[in-house]
Amino acid sequence: MARPTKRRPDPARKGGPRRQQRDRSAGSTDNVGILPQLAQAVREVERSVQRGTATASTRTAFQVVALLVREERARVKEDAMPEARRTEQLKRLDGIATILATTAARDPSLFSLLADDAVLSPAAKTLRREMMTAAGMEVEEEPPPPEEEAPAAPDRQVVPQSVAARQLANPFLTPDFSAARPRRSSAGRLANWELIEPLLRSFERGGPASSMDLPTPTTLRTRDGRELMRHQAQLIASAGDGHRTFLLADEPGLGKTAQALLAAQAANAYPLLVVAPNVVKINWAREAELWTPRHAATVIHGDGTTIDGFADIVVVNYEVLDRHVGWLGAHGFKGMVVDEAHFIKNRKSQRSQHALELSARIRARTPRPLLMALTGTPLINDIEDFRAIWQFLGWIDERKPEAELMEALDETGLAPGEPGFYPAARKCVVDLGIVRRRKIDVAADIPARRIADIPVELDDETGRSIRAAERELARRMVARYDSALEHRRSGAVVDGIDHELVRLVARWEREEDAGGEGGNVFGMMRRIGLAKAGLAADYAAQLAHSVGKVVFFAKHLDVMDVAEETFAKRGLRYSTIRGDQTSAARQRDIDAFVNDPEVAVIVCSLTAAGVGVNLQVASNVVLAELSWTDAEQTQAIDRVHRIGQAEPVTAWRIIGAQTIDAKVAELIDSKAALAAAALDGEIADAQASADVQLEALVALLTDALEEREG
Repeated sequence: MARPTKRRPDPARKGGPRRQQRDRSAGSTDNVGILPQLAQAVREVERSVQRGTATASTRTAFQVVALLVREERARVKEDAMPEARRTEQLKRLDGIATILATTAARDPSLFSLLADDAVLSPAAKTLRREMMTAAGMEVEEEPPPPEEEAPAAPDRQVVPQSVAARQLANPFLTPDFSAARPRRSSAGRLANWELIEPLLRSFERGGPASSMDLPTPTTLRTRDGRELMRHQAQLIASAGDGHRTFLLADEPGLGKTAQALLAAQAANAYPLLVVAPNVVKINWAREAELWTPRHAATVIHGDGTTIDGFADIVVVNYEVLDRHVGWLGAHGFKGMVVDEAHFIKNRKSQRSQHALELSARIRARTPRPLLMALTGTPLINDIEDFRAIWQFLGWIDERKPEAELMEALDETGLAPGEPGFYPAARKCVVDLGIVRRRKIDVAADIPARRIADIPVELDDETGRSIRAAERELARRMVARYDSALEHRRSGAVVDGIDHELVRLVARWEREEDAGGEGGNVFGMMRRIGLAKAGLAADYAAQLAHSVGKVVFFAKHLDVMDVAEETFAKRGLRYSTIRGDQTSAARQRDIDAFVNDPEVAVIVCSLTAAGVGVNLQVASNVVLAELSWTDAEQTQAIDRVHRIGQAEPVTAWRIIGAQTIDAKVAELIDSKAALAAAALDGEIADAQASADVQLEALVALLTDALEEREG
């Protein structure tokens, strides 16, 4: 059955300290609770800064007041209280926040204390507890320190050696303002209006405009002769015509990665910085090699010791951005792309702040840089999330529209509340660079069914152990090859590698340990599947957030277990199809996925759900593990790609980079014709499976022998 998202019980629904805290804080008297203490403390901070005496204790009080205002605002918004009381409380909190802002404007060093990752000193923790206790609030227990505490942000900063070499090769990297446009003034008819909220609301109340006008492309080929789809060529032509900011919100499967890379080439926006989720960063380098082969790409792993500091395209994942933000900001980038841009929706999060900081530094250094935010999330969902994206693109700042947007709004002649303002305001934002196409809109451009590979880096301890096991398997086969070569009776001499003997050794290996779980090709593929499980589930969750229902396939139950745990942590409801289900339970889960809009994912066994199931309510399939045959893979995809499917179908294969997984994927594709011919015959299909297993071992042994002799 569909797994509902579990909710923790709310202790405020019963009696106890937290309920008492809420009663005191939300009572009818204004002089109880935390607000009076915050008001008194912020006035003391203000007077201290006005006197020019921002001592350490003043800075501590400023930070604690800001923290408690943030917490109290969240509590007031969630608490059950009369609306009038809520409005009054929020108004008082806004007054305190305004004093904090004006105080920080007098002493800008205070702004650093407002960051999400600002360290809370022991003195600040003590003051926070004292203020909460005095207000009658429940103070949570101080958690024990972790065994190995992560170092503070400055200590994590690194500068890879190759980057230092680039800086020495060109130590000046002076900004180029030759293409700068005259700076616009943001003053105008609407200068004193609150405009951010009306702009956001315009996407809920405004007209139908959801995508900017794009030029007609003059060619459907890249500079290197690769064919483009028309919708891709349109965006690239826009970049070539001089447009420099894009919120590219095409649905997954429409080639956003290729469009971004080719737009950078059209705009000559090199060096280009790409910030992407870990699960797709290897794919960015691969796509760059495919679409813009003249521009080298490098991927940052960990501290970046292996990167090429002279590359045109630098790819970094959100998780390690914090330790590289220093040198990235000074590298002289002329373009920046954030992939899965909804990752930066929370402007208080560290990764959002780093992305915004890098964008601001690039815009300050390079006039009219290329800035692209990629996300498949529909524009009308969670519109508040787009504040950070618009800020990244330079359309707004924290409080108001930037000059270009302000000028466009001013030219409408309308103000918030007037008839026609919302459609006009929406169009002003859209024209800055929002591009949104759905699969169904460009169905003529794309095939009805396509398979897209997503290579993922298994760079943790599990990944290292898998690669070590592959090396051990190769070493074992090499030893067997050498022994057979030494003792064979024919006496024949072969110059170089004896490929017939290689195949024979591979066949021995497969037949002696077929289906085992040890250090053979079967065991390794299972370990690779388990290592990929979390990454594959993360990608499926991103798809579900972007385009709706997703079908997730895996071969092994432990991989399905990891996926289901991941979806539960992400708050996604899911169904499941397993071989050990009763027919009734299986049908309930299928019905839940098909009919319940809240069930976002169905987790399927390749063997149990590969046939006889109709899941065409979805158009995206994630293959977390590789099958041994193209036939089995095709049968899985055909659960979605069926008669009656209204949209093109995309199957996303998650491939373990630098492992035998990648070779198996190549072999499956190369034998697709044989597998297709075998769809109706189990014997032929089994033969296709055996061929892939044998060829994988042959490739592993051949590579090891070539490496030894090379």
